[in-house]
Amino acid sequence: MSAFAFSGLNLAVTTPFDAQGKIDYPRFETLLERYLAAGVQGFVLSSGTGMHVYLSQEESRQLVAFGTSVIKGRARVIVQTSALLADEVLQRTRHAAECGADGVMVLPPFFEGPTDDQGIVDFYSTVSEAGLPIIGYNVPQAVGVEVTPALFRRLSEVPHFVSVKDSSGDLAAQASLIRTGLPTMNGADALVPYALFAGAAGLIWGGANMAPRACVAVVEAAMKQDWARTREIWRSIEPVMSLIWQGDYVQSVYAGAEITGYGAGSPRRPLARLSAGKVDALEVALEPLIALESDLA
Repeated sequence: MSAFAFSGLNLAVTTPFDAQGKIDYPRFETLLERYLAAGVQGFVLSSGTGMHVYLSQEESRQLVAFGTSVIKGRARVIVQTSALLADEVLQRTRHAAECGADGVMVLPPFFEGPTDDQGIVDFYSTVSEAGLPIIGYNVPQAVGVEVTPALFRRLSEVPHFVSVKDSSGDLAAQASLIRTGLPTMNGADALVPYALFAGAAGLIWGGANMAPRACVAVVEAAMKQDWARTREIWRSIEPVMSLIWQGDYVQSVYAGAEITGYGAGSPRRPLARLSAGKVDALEVALEPLIALESDLA
């Protein structure tokens, strides 16, 4: 795994918003510094957890420019540059390169886009013109396009296409991608140790916003193949990750991060704060993780 440029934990960092729903840049800088101090070695800016689809193109550009300037090479940076128009994806990707990003994460064409393998290959070939490493995104339940092992092999022939992030939540399907021998990244929070045991090359993890030290620790233990330590740490993390994976994912991450002291404000409309009942359940699930996070500080 060490040869893969995006191995280990890449935090799909939340985008903080103020009371008026505007991006809160001072809070964003504070959060980035705290995550760096916690040992996070990779960030995904304008991530799904960071509400990419609810940021305008200009907001995303400003967020990426600001985030990369704060990180200043102290961790690797992946930028989500997904958009409906291929030309816009290319523009966003070139901007990410100009800001010094190490790579980009890009959804396949969505909302009635091409679903045939050649159409997907052609799309990523266009994105590759920007020259940055590309991480594809397999989330068929949301996009309607599945990256199969056969398609993954074809995509690996596209210049600069380096990996697929699998957020299907199906460990068997992810294992089939891993068996291609190509670097596969896990994007399903509830599968973290199992995906690493199966041979995932890296992680893009939104739930880690809530407890970065514990999440860094479990990934480091797994990468050392210390499975007893991995399981010990995961016992405190698992209830939370299983809970947020059941639904209202982004709202749950924002609420959980608020509870643990890594608050990013409220999600932007049309998303709303997590319901009171779900917050209560999240607080209960977080108790062991908060204790572990404190022990690791």
